[in-house]
Order: sequence, then C-alpha cells, then structure tokens
Amino acid sequence: MSDYQTQIDRFTTLCESKNLNWQSINPEYASRMHLQNRFKTGLDIAKHTAQIMREDMARYDADPSQYTQSLGCWHGFTAQQMMMAVKRHKKTTKGAYVYLSGWMVAALRSEFGPLPDQSMHEKTAVPKLIEEIYTFLKQADARELDHLYKALDAAKSKGQDCSHIQSEIDNYESHVVPIIADIDAGFGNEEATYLLAKQMIEAGACAIQIENQVSDAKQCGHQAGKVTVPHEDFLAKINAVRYAFLELGVEEGIIVARTDSLGASLTQKIPVSKQPSDIASLYTAFLDTQVIDDVSQLEDGEMAIKLDGKLQKPTRLENGLYQFKEGTEKDRVVLDCVTSLKAGADLLWIETEKPNVDQIAELVNRIREEAPNAKLVYNNSPSFNWTLKFREQAYNELKAQGETLDNYPDPSVDPKALMAPELDGTELARLADDKVKSFQMDGAQQAGIFHHLITLPTYHTAALSTDILSEGYFGELGMLAYVRDVQRQEIRREQASVKHQDLAGSNIGDTHKEYFSGDNALKAGGEANTMNQF
Repeated sequence: MSDYQTQIDRFTTLCESKNLNWQSINPEYASRMHLQNRFKTGLDIAKHTAQIMREDMARYDADPSQYTQSLGCWHGFTAQQMMMAVKRHKKTTKGAYVYLSGWMVAALRSEFGPLPDQSMHEKTAVPKLIEEIYTFLKQADARELDHLYKALDAAKSKGQDCSHIQSEIDNYESHVVPIIADIDAGFGNEEATYLLAKQMIEAGACAIQIENQVSDAKQCGHQAGKVTVPHEDFLAKINAVRYAFLELGVEEGIIVARTDSLGASLTQKIPVSKQPSDIASLYTAFLDTQVIDDVSQLEDGEMAIKLDGKLQKPTRLENGLYQFKEGTEKDRVVLDCVTSLKAGADLLWIETEKPNVDQIAELVNRIREEAPNAKLVYNNSPSFNWTLKFREQAYNELKAQGETLDNYPDPSVDPKALMAPELDGTELARLADDKVKSFQMDGAQQAGIFHHLITLPTYHTAALSTDILSEGYFGELGMLAYVRDVQRQEIRREQASVKHQDLAGSNIGDTHKEYFSGDNALKAGGEANTMNQF
C-alpha cells in the first residue's frame, strides 16, 4: 500500500472515530496537507539531514569523486531558488547542501545594518536564518506537491491511470537538505556556545562549523589580525556543541572544526602545561621567544617562561597579544586538525589564502598520518581572485614546461597584469579556466575535500544582477532591460519565479480555501489572473 493511500486510510479512521464532529473533514485533503509538511519541527529536519550527511560522508570515503557542494545563502528565498534549480536541472538534490555564512549574516541580516565579519551581529540572527531557510525549502515542497495533487485530481476526473502520479507523490524528494551553519568562534565562552548551538540545532542545523579564533577578537578568515586560542579552549567549545547535539537527540550531528592558524600569527594567552609534552606545551612551543640568561634582563611588567630547559621571554605586542614564530603556520594547522578530530570533530576546515590543490593536499597528507579518515570542508572563497591565481598557476606550469611566454606579462614583475581582459581568449587563460573547472574534483580526489562551498556567492549575485538591471533600466534600455534580461530569461529557463504568485503560495492558498470553505472559497486564481500569460 502506498504512503499516500496509507495516510488517507489513517485520516479516514481518525475522522470516523470522531463520529459527526469531523464530518466536514476530507481525509484525503488532510493527508495531502500532512504530506506537504513532512518535517514538523526543526529537530525532525536536523535528524533527517544529519543522516543524509553521514551517508554522503561514507560514500565519499568509498569513492572520493563523490564530493558534496553548497552555496552560501543569506535569505530563505535564495536557498529555495538554489535548491529548486538544483532539483530542476539535476533531477535530484543529492550531494547539494546549503551553507549559512556568518559573514553574510553580519553583512546583510543584522539590525545594526551592514557589519564586518567580527561577530558583532546578534547571535540569535543565526538560528532565525536557519529557521527561515527551512521555511522556504518546505514551502518549495508544498508547492510542488500541490501541483502533483492537482494533476492527480485532473487525471481522476478524466478516468485516466493515476499510478504514475501517485508514484511521484510517494517517492517525492524533498528540497530539505543539510545546512552547514557557521557559529563563528562560538559567540562567547563554552556555555554561550552550547546555548547558541542548541538554538541552531532546534532550528534544523545538522552540521555546525566553529573556528579556533578568540571570540571577542574574531576576524574574517581572509583578513589580518586573527588571534587563535589554545587547544583546550577550542576543544571545550567542540564538547559544548556535541553535548547540545546529544541533549536534543541528534546523535548523528556533525561538527566542522575550522583552523585559522595558517593565516594567524597571534594568540591571546599562554596555556598552562600540566605535564611534559602535553597539548599546552606543544602550543607554547610555537611562541616567538627570546632566551633570557639573567632575570635582570626582564623589564618591569615583562614575563618569562621555561621552555626546553631555558628561561625565555615571549614576544608580546603593545596590545598584550603574543606572537608565534614565523614559519610555524603549517605545523600549527596540522596540530589543530589532529587535536580536533581526536576530540570528536567530524570534519575539518582549513582556511587558506589561495585556492591551491597542492597546498591543501600537503596539509591533509600530514594530518592523515595520525587521522587517516580526515576529510575537509573547503571554502571556495570569493575573497580569492580566482582568475588571477589560476592564471599564475598556468603561467608557472607553462614556464616549467619550457614554453615561450613572451606574449604574457610576467606576474613576478606586475602581480596583477595577468588579469588584463585582452588575455581572456589566450591559451594561458583557457588552461587557467580548465584548472578552475576541475578544482573541486581535483581537490576531492587529491586533497581530501569532502565538501566544497562558496561562502558568499548570493551576496555577489544579488549585487551583480541588480547592477546590470539598474544600468539598463535607468539608462537607455528602459523596460527592455527587465523584459529581455530578467523575465524572458526566466521563461526560457522554465524558472518557477516567472509565476511569482504561484511561487509565493497563491495557488496553495486557493487549494486550502477550497478545503476549508468548499464552493464558498474566494480564490485568487482563475481566468483573470495574469499568471495565465506564462
């Protein structure tokens, strides 16, 4: 018996049990509404999507070509349109997630207005956005199922075979997919991290990403001034997130541990070693220090610690922060990652300064010496100049092959010369674009990247599309700028957004009015509705 029919039978029995009290309730309508909202709570979503993500991780372990992807979304509508596009073009949502970027929450969702990525925005905005995204994704389900129900009714009214439509309903694939949600550096101490993690999970997040920066000194991963915390502080927050998952019954919840150590040269405090070669002493060993032969060399207010049997003075800046030794960045990244995995993190995030598969692979191979199953979430960041960086790679590759490069500017002389538009049609540009195109597959197979995401893409697409429309509309094109470059494209691409009334829920509302009011329903649809022009 089908799921659809099972639900109808269940509601029929329920309605009959109420005798005359529920005689106006149609069991099939109740069944349809029930199936249009399969996930009743955020915890239902978190449990369901955590299982999806765990299965994807196992699939990747068996075959590294099976990586997953996501785009960062700052509004429920952008997430909805992304997943509707994925499903329409790929015929499935498998392997596609949503990324929730703290950067975009700060820049676009704070009540203070646009803010930098420094954890200054309201932390409650994060779970609110998660809830909003899933509200829009569930609405996408409701809309598609409403269309299927109408098709089912039409087929029944004509006496046609309905089995294929009912099969589509029974095997319907939801737009509800995993969210990897950014909790920044935890927004405070470990208790604050736990409380916020709970709200995020209750809103539907199955995967939480947390970074090892100092919470009140947090910086964007691609800016200067980053300050990391000792491992014991970071591991306490990983524990806090895990306890939140366990308390709420999301036992398969995923923790993504991010290290910013590759670009961070500062720390705020020196941890206390309790025994030789413990994690605190390893962290302290990375500090930039000066050997002190005599305590009289110390000035008032200065401090010294004993390292390698010698009294040493850590390099301390005017702001009280401590400097790491230059050249320790990679070693610190490896230690961060191994320590996080051993403490219960599921996935790693290494923030890099450029997209380079060889660089990432070098780090991952070192990590896998101690944690063979290590996998990455990687930030395909818009902060990188992808064109420039991959043209540099192509230039160096051609140079190593002995190719003549006289027609190209030397990036060592002019670092940005390879960006020149006149190079766009050249062999070097083609080689660079091929490398960009294969970057995600190469990273998945060679550098342990399980999940590729772009943090801020919908920030940039909103800016770009609005700029293009505004240029034409307020310029010489007038209304043609909208008709040609927006609406006509929506029609050609068969996007649901061209029928914006339907996408916003107008037809679902008419259906419900029919359920509730029968022939008395005042509906928005009909011949006079201009949606019929599309």
